[in-house]
Amino acid sequence: MKTSRRPASSAGILMYRQAGSELEVLLVHPGGPYWRHKDDGAWSILKGEMNDGEHAEIAARREFLEETGIAVMGPLEPLGDIRQRGGKRVTAFAVEGDLDVDAMKSNTFGMEWPPKGGKLQSFPEIDRAAWFDLPAAHVKMLESQRPLLDRLVELVDRGAIPAP
Repeated sequence: MKTSRRPASSAGILMYRQAGSELEVLLVHPGGPYWRHKDDGAWSILKGEMNDGEHAEIAARREFLEETGIAVMGPLEPLGDIRQRGGKRVTAFAVEGDLDVDAMKSNTFGMEWPPKGGKLQSFPEIDRAAWFDLPAAHVKMLESQRPLLDRLVELVDRGAIPAP
């Protein structure tokens, strides 16, 4: 009997800051050979898979720490869920912060590279991070995650989270 595998659930954090009169967001670029030459439409919020029974906020904080080496201390504001192209559900949160992208230390993953080459290589989970204003973030970000930018702006405009 064939069983269908449920798409994984992830949790993540969209960090934001005020830069002059502009709102900026922190995005990361995935590491590894498949993403090496991709830029526009490839960047993401900091996120990762939730463990069975794990609360989304706990998973989001854990993943942020694992992928940056820096713990998020501020309160998280819910941005809701989105579905990525492959069906994965991502529960996202916003937090104000001003992370130094040069201080980040990503964890690594191993994979056989080149494929069927018999050699296991290690790659950073994220190979770079950058702050983007909202128009640039809209171009850089995965299409399925772009609604999170609009939700962040709505929260700031409504006063649900303080304007940085």
